[in-house]
Amino acid sequence: MNRSPSRSIPKRAANVSVRRDLLDAARASNINLSATLEEALAEKLKAQHARKWRRENRAAIAGYNRHVEGHGVFSDGNRTF
Repeated sequence: MNRSPSRSIPKRAANVSVRRDLLDAARASNINLSATLEEALAEKLKAQHARKWRRENRAAIAGYNRHVEGHGVFSDGNRTF
């Protein structure tokens, strides 16, 4: 399910520089530059947040993995695959 951004979040004008050929092609294709930039920024920020979370939780994840290697998981006796 695609979630559209909240309409209640105020927008701010920004100046950006874009290669002329890309800008011309986008305009010729009726691509909404603001929406495209918002989508790209949201994806980049999501990926950056995930990398930061993994980096901050690396030790805990490694500890959990060691525990599972040594003791297994609670469902080991219930698996049918």
